[in-house]
Amino acid sequence: MIWRAALLVICLGQGAAAETCRADVVQIKGAWGQARFSVEIADDAQERAQGLMHREQMPAASGMLFVYEYPQSLSFWMRNTLIELDMIFIDATGVVRSIHHRAQPLDETPIIGGTDLTHVLEINGGLAGRLGITEGSVVRHPSFSGNQAVWPC
Repeated sequence: MIWRAALLVICLGQGAAAETCRADVVQIKGAWGQARFSVEIADDAQERAQGLMHREQMPAASGMLFVYEYPQSLSFWMRNTLIELDMIFIDATGVVRSIHHRAQPLDETPIIGGTDLTHVLEINGGLAGRLGITEGSVVRHPSFSGNQAVWPC
C-alpha cells in the first residue's frame, strides 16, 4: 500500500510538459507514462566517488543524477552502498540506453552501463520495474544540451 501511494506521487499527469526544468528535478517518460524524481547532482569526481554511499534509506521519489562532461563507457559498483538501487544509464541526448535493476548493497562487482554515456540516474531498487521504465525512455534535465536533447528544457 505504501509503494502504491509513493508511485502515485512519482507518476505525473498531463501538467508535466508545462513544468520548467530545474537542477534538482529529473523527469523521465516513455510509452509506460511519466515520472519525476527530486535528485542530488554528482557532477565532479569527489561527488561521483561518494555517490549514495553510507545511506540507510532514500525517499521513494528521490535519486542521484551522475553527470559526466563527455560521452564515455561507464560502470558502477555498490561499495559502501547500503540500499538496493536501480541504475539508469543515459546518453547525451537523454535516451535511456540500459538499466541495471536491483543492484545489491555492498557488492563490488562492476555494473557495466555501456558506452557513449553521459548520465546515470540512481533510484530505489525495484522502482524502475514497478514504474515500467524501459530502454528508450527519455530524460529531461538542464544538464542535457538543448541542441542534442531529445526532450529539451
